Amino acid sequence: MHLSEITHPNQLHGLSVAELEAIARQIREKHLQTVAATGGHLGPGLGVVELTLGLYQTLDLDRDKVVWDVGHQAYPHKIITGRYQRFSTLRQKNGIAGYLKRCESRFDHFGAGHASTSISAGLGMAIARDLRGEDFKVVAIIGDGALTGGMALEAINHAGHLPTTRLVVVLNDNEMSISPNVGAIPRYLNKLRLSPPMQFLTESLEEQFKHLPFVDEVLAHNLKEGMKRLTVPKVGAVFEELGFTYFGPVDGHNIAELMDTFGRAHQICGPVLVHVATTKGKGYEVAEQDQVGYHAQNAFDLATGKPKPASKPKPPGYSKVFGQTLARLAQDNPKIVGITAAMATGTGLDIFQKQCPDQYIDVGIAEQHAVTLAAGLACEGMRPVAAIYSTFLQRGYDQIVHDVCIQKLPVFFCLDRAGIVGADGPTHQGMYDIAYLRCLPHMVLMAPKDEAELQRMIVTGIQYTAGPIAMRYPRGNGYGVPLMEEGWEPLPIGKGELLRHGGDVLLVAYGAMVVPALQTAELLKEHGVDAAVVNARFAKPLDTELILPLAREIGRVVTLEEGCLPGGFGSGVAEALLDAGLTVSLLRLGVPDMLVDHAKPEESKADLGLTPPQMGERIQQFLGVAVAVPAVNVPG
Repeated sequence: MHLSEITHPNQLHGLSVAELEAIARQIREKHLQTVAATGGHLGPGLGVVELTLGLYQTLDLDRDKVVWDVGHQAYPHKIITGRYQRFSTLRQKNGIAGYLKRCESRFDHFGAGHASTSISAGLGMAIARDLRGEDFKVVAIIGDGALTGGMALEAINHAGHLPTTRLVVVLNDNEMSISPNVGAIPRYLNKLRLSPPMQFLTESLEEQFKHLPFVDEVLAHNLKEGMKRLTVPKVGAVFEELGFTYFGPVDGHNIAELMDTFGRAHQICGPVLVHVATTKGKGYEVAEQDQVGYHAQNAFDLATGKPKPASKPKPPGYSKVFGQTLARLAQDNPKIVGITAAMATGTGLDIFQKQCPDQYIDVGIAEQHAVTLAAGLACEGMRPVAAIYSTFLQRGYDQIVHDVCIQKLPVFFCLDRAGIVGADGPTHQGMYDIAYLRCLPHMVLMAPKDEAELQRMIVTGIQYTAGPIAMRYPRGNGYGVPLMEEGWEPLPIGKGELLRHGGDVLLVAYGAMVVPALQTAELLKEHGVDAAVVNARFAKPLDTELILPLAREIGRVVTLEEGCLPGGFGSGVAEALLDAGLTVSLLRLGVPDMLVDHAKPEESKADLGLTPPQMGERIQQFLGVAVAVPAVNVPG
């Protein structure tokens, strides 16, 4: 059977191991060809090809439920669930999503882009099944990196308390999340994988048993499993003490062994954990050798593994400038501690780690812990810098409120990937940080207009000790402005800057929208509209001393932000105008109350009307109906 003929995973039923291995080779070929052309997550999916095929052989996907953690490792799942023909549209506008989406396929039983959710969701499905008196299998697949997340451990704790609830948890153990895993749990799993007795038993003992008289394959396998427990008594002990039946470690690239193990796991009444050892990037040597670099890739040359050359050199990315600047400051300030939640490369803290290893902490996929850890460091006079994607910091929100803001601790939050991020889609868009942080007492919010201002804001965040402070900055490259090498001065808290004078309309822009605001002002000038432009710099506290007099004088205000409009920066400006008793015409430009799907950032901005020509047109329409007289103070 050719892979293109598979439109339903149940078509795998009855295929021989040799036929499944042939399908596995085709999946890897399709996977590699597509990601090389479109970009995407490479290593995770390559590592679970046999796991997927072996598991789906034992399930009826018309009835049974499979929940994949995160979802970026589910490309093989997508390919064999009716999306082969459209797989070349991966992560492109109106194409196949890079993560699981319930609205994309009936086989995507639970959507996810953040880690550590699968066991909770799977357990919920299993409990619902039992309450309805139904009988179908539920399987939750989670990586060893995601197992460091507190939510996964909470779910394991709950599942182990339900001895008759049938749930199979598949632990995909490849020793990696994006970067190498950290912590006691991955270290424990590594002992299981690498203990010499375990390797010996797994690889050779069953073959030796087969040579004994009157011992068939089934008995040989059972004898091997029994000897594994006798020889390595601690294997799976932690999970079994928590109420799970433990199987493993299983060779994650041996389809026959996987099918046999999953088949036996399904027969257990109660929670089961199947520990599967896989190799991230399996089948593509370049990805196997560089598992961090090939976790995800932009388009690349499949023959060499090298990225396709850019048409022209690009300015450094914000993350790189952040990492380099923080490392430079930390070399002279031993109190600075950089904290990441398993995203060292993505946040630029890999640069910091190399230069300041003793001041670097990776907590694993554990944003809640990262925030409160930072609070503890701040209590002792350190300068903790928590570099976390905007979308991932959402996971530590209670800790921001309870452990940082209420205690007014000087934690510096650096929110990478703020705003529109592109191909990763709704789970990763950094839309909400302005709104969810602006409402918190004691919190200061700032965003740079370019990479040089980013440097000054890093200095500002390090030197600010009156309470928590957060800086948001976008994904991607800067503008190529000259970077400062020395003499960095902090910005005065709550002070913006007037970049352009004008008398017809006031554009108040925040962060990544400042340069587009200047471009929009130039376009408006061509149509006879003279726009003033303010770089707000701070969303909280807002520079009312700068903004309110200009708003009063001009009478027409437009706010620009790359974030959600409800509760966002524009809402803050509107509140300030209202509180000051100013009646002005106000237009807020940003992301409306909707989810932003996967596409190139420029495509998303065009769809949202956030390109300079579109914004210029909207502002002209706004001015056509706006009050044409200066603003007045409202009595009382």
